[in-house]
Amino acid sequence: MSNNIQDDWNEMVEQMNEAVAESVEHNVEAQAAFVEAWTDAVDDSVPEEDTLADGIEGYTRAYEVWMDAAEEMFEGAADAAQGEDVDPAEFRDVWLDSANQAFKEVMSTEAFAAANGQFVEAMMELRGEFDDAAQDAIAEMGMATREDVVEVGERLVELERRQHEVENKLDRVLDALEE
Repeated sequence: MSNNIQDDWNEMVEQMNEAVAESVEHNVEAQAAFVEAWTDAVDDSVPEEDTLADGIEGYTRAYEVWMDAAEEMFEGAADAAQGEDVDPAEFRDVWLDSANQAFKEVMSTEAFAAANGQFVEAMMELRGEFDDAAQDAIAEMGMATREDVVEVGERLVELERRQHEVENKLDRVLDALEE
């Protein structure tokens, strides 16, 4: 081989190795983040045995998807090293498809649904606490709170109801006087 061809080959193999190493690193990081998020989501409570088993099965299926992707990446890198024309975009597509499939495997479990429900419940509680704190702060500044505005609105409705009642009585009195 001439020097230029050898240099081009070395550069291509180096780029391919870097791409594979970067992909594997991203894969490991994604798996770690996924496992950490999943563990955090179900860590606060002990789910029922069936739900827990379903969650573990979902994680196992997701792990199998990741391992299949890693095998496919390794085969692609081996093909490239043997001189086959391998599009680097294929590597990206493998990881993206694998990530989608792995998350789908976990998100379709009862454990994920239960954890998601707990998360939504916790967020609603947090929102309520935030709203209460905001209303307290508004009251401390001497401004009308939501409760104050609701109370004024209810009083206005009651006053309108009474006004209509008085108007109706007055109309009956005027009608009686005219007769």
